[in-house]
Amino acid sequence: MTIARAAILMLMAGVGPSVAAAQEHEHAGGRAEKLGTVHFANSCLAPAQGPFDHGVALLHSFEFGRAIDAFHETLAADPRCAIAEWGIALSRWGNPFAVGDRVAVQLRGGREAIDHAHTIGAGSDRERAYIEAAAALYSDFEHVSQKARVVAYRDAMAAVADRYHDDIEASIFYALSLTASEDLDDKTYASRKKAGAILEPLFAKYPDHPGLAHYIIHSYDVPPLAPQALDAARRYASIAPSAPHALHMPSHTFTRVGSWQESIDTNIASAAAAHHDSSTAEELHATDYQMYAYLQTGQDAAAKRLLDSLPDILARFGKNEKAGAAPPAAGAFAAAAIPARWALERGAWAEAAKLEPHPSALPYADALTYFARALGAARSGDVATARSAIATLQELRDREAAAHEVYWTGQIEIQRDAASAWLLLAEKHTTEALSTMRAAADGEDRTEKAAVTPGPIAPARELLGEMLLETNQPAEALKEFQATLVKEPNRFRTLYGAAKAAELSGDRAASDRYFGQLREICERADKPGRLASVPARNR
Repeated sequence: MTIARAAILMLMAGVGPSVAAAQEHEHAGGRAEKLGTVHFANSCLAPAQGPFDHGVALLHSFEFGRAIDAFHETLAADPRCAIAEWGIALSRWGNPFAVGDRVAVQLRGGREAIDHAHTIGAGSDRERAYIEAAAALYSDFEHVSQKARVVAYRDAMAAVADRYHDDIEASIFYALSLTASEDLDDKTYASRKKAGAILEPLFAKYPDHPGLAHYIIHSYDVPPLAPQALDAARRYASIAPSAPHALHMPSHTFTRVGSWQESIDTNIASAAAAHHDSSTAEELHATDYQMYAYLQTGQDAAAKRLLDSLPDILARFGKNEKAGAAPPAAGAFAAAAIPARWALERGAWAEAAKLEPHPSALPYADALTYFARALGAARSGDVATARSAIATLQELRDREAAAHEVYWTGQIEIQRDAASAWLLLAEKHTTEALSTMRAAADGEDRTEKAAVTPGPIAPARELLGEMLLETNQPAEALKEFQATLVKEPNRFRTLYGAAKAAELSGDRAASDRYFGQLREICERADKPGRLASVPARNR
């Protein structure tokens, strides 16, 4: 099955029909819609006020296609409402956390909205400031880098928030721009912390505002800060349950803190809502997060049911797709990630080596399959397959480099190095294997995961710990597993590795502690399942 490049590019533009629904009206099908409470003051005519606030509420939950419909409804009620074109422009931009450059058709759509706003003329200086800030995202995109334009937007929103300091929407959109513009290799998290400092006091004052809960989760979506988002994560789904992304987004925090059942539950709801709304990319994204959480808790039978459902979801992918929070690229990523996770998390190395690639327009998505193939082949002794898959990883890395996709180039390099390390070990080059594996782990530590994924297909430092175990260095392995748990808490394979490493190092108390923790997170695990390998004293 091939995911057509044309379908991905068209859908990434945020175009296509969707069913309009007003914040205070009924959703399609007669269901009452709940999106939280939003009021964006503006100069438009009274009949335009409801549709406009509804559009902003949808925008805050990244329901972009429906937001565009609401903004068009606003313009139908008041053709002079230029600020509605601002809403369309931001909706055309799509998910600000999507890694990778926007395609030209998407950018042209956004710029057309800005141009139309200019033609209409802003109804106030404040509205003009919002429109000009959004214009920075599209200005001269043929020649100015996306990074420069994102930073220009951030700086413009800073000016809007400073000038209109009583405008909570300005503060909220500025905070979002701070987090969205931060480099994924910035380990100070300065912009994220600044965003959180803006959002948290407002959330205390406006507890039903969807953007505040949503953007707090995004701002703190890194391991050291994630616990600070738990309150917002546990409230967002109830604030805006009519938005599939609001049902999914809490799982970003739950994944970061290793609260697996909460992640499973919220993604079950999100996938169902996305299915109902024909947001198939969002459904795939939620399914990937579900798969990850099921596998961490040893619920392999449930994970297998998700795997078995994948062909049906993919048969709908790209057909009458609604533009939601998860862009089509996220769907393509999930389509590759789900089978790879199923094999690697279970240590089914020979199975991983046989994964079938489904070429897409996205090298970094294709790389997931080849990484799993390479790792599985190397660890099951199939040197030829491992070598071939690593060569393909290099080709995919070069394609990302040629496209100037710096982040994904680096991620594929980490995968290539990790797979190469295990190939070296299979070929009995132990010293070089460990050195290469350590370099991959250090490289992964220097960056952050993208929002598209709940976590690495196989964390590099966890792989280093497993390699140290295989080379009879349990004390050193234990250090690597412990380091992994700081970044990826409550991972099944990491906890199991830590328990075994401690046991082999003679630290019975630590081994019991890790096995006990594993047993706790696997309360709903298949029996006997993978827990059969846990010593009887810890079951």
